[in-house]
Amino acid sequence: MQDWWRARNPWFGRVFRTLVVLAFVLGATSAAGRWQPGAHHLSAGGAVWLAATVLTLLVVHRYPLPVFVVTAASAYAFYASSEPGGPVILVPTIALFMLTRRSGPVIASWTAGGVLVAGYVAHVITTQSFAINGTAGVFVVWAAAVVGIGTAVRYQFAALAARREQAAEHRYRLAEQERLQIAREVHDVVAHSLAMINVQAGVAAHVADRRPEQAKEALLNIKAASASALNDLRATLAVLRSGEDKAPAPSLTQIGELLDHARSAGLDVELHGDPGEVPAPVAGATYRILQESLTNVVRHADGAQHVAVRFDRRPGALTLTVRDDGRTTTAPTPGHGLRGMNERAAALGGTVRAGVTEGGFEVRAELPVEGEHMRGRER
Repeated sequence: MQDWWRARNPWFGRVFRTLVVLAFVLGATSAAGRWQPGAHHLSAGGAVWLAATVLTLLVVHRYPLPVFVVTAASAYAFYASSEPGGPVILVPTIALFMLTRRSGPVIASWTAGGVLVAGYVAHVITTQSFAINGTAGVFVVWAAAVVGIGTAVRYQFAALAARREQAAEHRYRLAEQERLQIAREVHDVVAHSLAMINVQAGVAAHVADRRPEQAKEALLNIKAASASALNDLRATLAVLRSGEDKAPAPSLTQIGELLDHARSAGLDVELHGDPGEVPAPVAGATYRILQESLTNVVRHADGAQHVAVRFDRRPGALTLTVRDDGRTTTAPTPGHGLRGMNERAAALGGTVRAGVTEGGFEVRAELPVEGEHMRGRER
């Protein structure tokens, strides 16, 4: 809330701080004129002088170097006049601090050194003496202290800004990963279900007049596929609404449903091997890769009739191979499906290779199964 207010009303804080400094400088200088021995009261001209010096702080955020030079010269002249001494040195102190924060310690140090040298030259001209008293040392220490404090604050703010930038980048990466994960889930669910629905609708339309029973069966398959897709979409959308960090994870126990959907689309699907027990992330990735592979066979494989699905287990890895006998002569252009399969495998440290083989098209996914080597040694 404070950051929003400052962004919308930047001048409010600047004017308020300047008025506080003005009140302090005028009040303290006026009091010094009354209580310092032999001092004169602060004149009206002196008050205007102080006010003009302090009011330059309104633009110190934009012109810190000129404001520092002007206020330092004004403070020196004020102390050299017959006006009572006071805390007007506070004004160039603030300006030097802002100069250090904005431009860095090198520029601030050179500027402060130049101002001190100019002050000494003015002292020599007005007093006709090259003698240096203890006040000069005080001003050197003052400038060094202000530059040092300003440098520390500058680095502190830079570190804070860097941490905020890193946190924002981290949040962006997490949001991007979540977006890609949800996009993959929605694509896999919708693409697979719609592909099956499209095939079954075509079958129903083709046999509606001649074989009504087969048309009815196709419509029932459409109903089942659409119901499954709606359930998966509801689960995915529930993740978005609830803000949870886990998307619905499919199980390898549902592989039979995938194969049945492919068979209902007219494919002869054979299953070889058993994936066995694998961690949930590996199971989810395997399911989605198999789902997308079967979807691509239904949608893109020209004249495919037979699909062979094979699971191979070996220590530390699970291999899934999906091969069809479609008439494919050229490598496919990678789309959302192939990219999604590669992203899922890469997230687990695995690989996916897809390409034309002799007599068809093959997708081969190799996924690591963590802990397999250790369990083998323990046994």
